[in-house]
Amino acid sequence: MLRLAFILHLFIGSTLAGSAMVFALVAGYDTMMPVAMSALIGFIVSFPVTWIIAKKLYSEE
Repeated sequence: MLRLAFILHLFIGSTLAGSAMVFALVAGYDTMMPVAMSALIGFIVSFPVTWIIAKKLYSEE
C-alpha cells in the first residue's frame, strides 16, 4: 500500500498545491510568501488525503 500511496501522492500533492496557489493568486495575494505558503499548505494537506484514498483503493471491500 505504501508504494501506491507514493504514486498517488505525486498526483494528489501537485494538484492540491497547485489549486491552493491558484486560490491565493485569485484572492489577490501575489507576492512570494503567500503563494509559497499556500503551496506548502496544499502539499501538507495532501498527505492525509493520499492516505485515505490509498486505503480505500487497497481494501478489498
